[in-house]
Amino acid sequence: QVQLVESGGGLVQPGGSLRLSCVASGFTLDYYAIGWFRQAPGKEREGVSCLSPTDGSTYYADSVKGRFTISRDNARNTVYLQMNSLKPDDTGTYYCARDPHVPIPEEYWDSLDGYDYWGQGTQVTVSS
Repeated sequence: QVQLVESGGGLVQPGGSLRLSCVASGFTLDYYAIGWFRQAPGKEREGVSCLSPTDGSTYYADSVKGRFTISRDNARNTVYLQMNSLKPDDTGTYYCARDPHVPIPEEYWDSLDGYDYWGQGTQVTVSS
């Protein structure tokens, strides 16, 4: 069955780095976009980044541009989110999700409605 499993979260000081992993099973990444989202306590879930496989497009929220990088390893069926220069505002639960509507137009990548499977999330806390 389709499954997405996130890992790599943790507690890090401001300015530090983390690399999140999203391991996909039950399907191959070649035909689905993978998005990363996050949710802070009391806030709505928001899009962080997305990788669209058919054309290699990558999208980022303005708040993380230049600091986060999304990538994938086809052999491991895994998508990564490298997070550098972390800030306290980056704190939250990070989720990866699958979107079958590829290629994803740039104006839709962060719309939650398009994603059909979600992982359970991994906690990221940025604090001194």
